[in-house]
Amino acid sequence: MSEKDRAGRWLDPRPKDNRFDRTPIGMALIWVLLGCLLLARPAAAAGRAECRSLPSNILGRKVAYCVLLPPSYDGEKTRRYPVLYFLHGLGENEQVLPNSGGWNLIQDLWDERRIGDFLIVTPDADRSFYINSRDGRVRYEDFFIREFLPYIESHYRILSDRAHRGISGVSMGGYGSLRFGFRYPTLFGSLSAHSAALVAKLPRAQLGTPGEQALSMALGSAFGNPFDRTFWDRNSPFTLVRNSPPPVGLKIYFDCGTEDEYGFNVGAQAFHDLLVSRGIPHEFHLYLGGHDEAYVAQHLPASLTFHSRAFGFP
Repeated sequence: MSEKDRAGRWLDPRPKDNRFDRTPIGMALIWVLLGCLLLARPAAAAGRAECRSLPSNILGRKVAYCVLLPPSYDGEKTRRYPVLYFLHGLGENEQVLPNSGGWNLIQDLWDERRIGDFLIVTPDADRSFYINSRDGRVRYEDFFIREFLPYIESHYRILSDRAHRGISGVSMGGYGSLRFGFRYPTLFGSLSAHSAALVAKLPRAQLGTPGEQALSMALGSAFGNPFDRTFWDRNSPFTLVRNSPPPVGLKIYFDCGTEDEYGFNVGAQAFHDLLVSRGIPHEFHLYLGGHDEAYVAQHLPASLTFHSRAFGFP
C-alpha cells in the first residue's frame, strides 16, 4: 500500500534490494547522517500576525487593524520593509487574513520564497466602501489617507515611499483599492484587486422600489439612503480613470470570476476595456469561478507575487 507526500508524488514504502540498507550498521549510519543534516539546517523563521487598534479623530472611534509581519522582521532589527495594504470585503473585517486560510497561504509563499518579505496590513472598514459617506458621517477615505497610513508607517519599520507601498483588496476592498490607486497615484506604486465591486452601469430602478432597496442593502449606506446614483458615479473608479490623466508608472493587476454572482465580471471586463482605450498598462484576467472564498484563495498568490515583483524582489 502506498502513501502520498505533500507534493502529490506517490512513494513506495517497500525496501529497495540493497543489502547495506538493511544491515544494522548501515541503518545506524543513515540515521546519524540524517540527524546531522537536520541539525545543520537552520529552522525556518515564521512570520506572525499582530492585531491592534488606533484612535481616530476623524472617525471619532478606535479602528482595529491587523498586520502580518514577515519572517525576518523580528530578527533584522534595522531593516525596513515594503508594505501592502489589503482591504477586506463587505461583511468581513481586519481579521480576514489571520483568521482564515489566507494566513497559511501567505506563510507558505514566504517559506517557499515565492514572495519577498513585506508587511501586509488590513484595517477594519465596516461597510464604508473606503469612501467618505454621502451623509458625511463616516469619512473613511480621510481617515485612511490622513491617519491610518501615517500611523502604520511610523509605528512599523516601513519604507515610506511610493515604490514600496502597494494596495490590494477583494470585492468591496477591490473597489477600494482601485479607487485609492487611481485617486492617489503618487502614494501607491502597485495596486491589485480580486472580484472588485465594479459596475459600469447601474441597473435602472425607481426610488423606493424593491430593486432600489436591494441595491442599497448590497452596497451599504455609504452611497446614501435612499441610494444616490450621482454620488455612486462620482466615486466610481470608472469616473476617476475617465477624468484623470493616466497614472505614470503605476503597476496594475486585477481579476474576476466568470461566474461572479453579482455580475462584477461584466464590470471588470468593461474596466479593462476602459484602461485599454486610455493606454494604461495593466494585467487583467477572467478566470473560471464565482464570488467566493474559494476563488480568492486560488488567485490571491498571483496578486501577492505581483506586488512582490513590484517591490523589487526577484
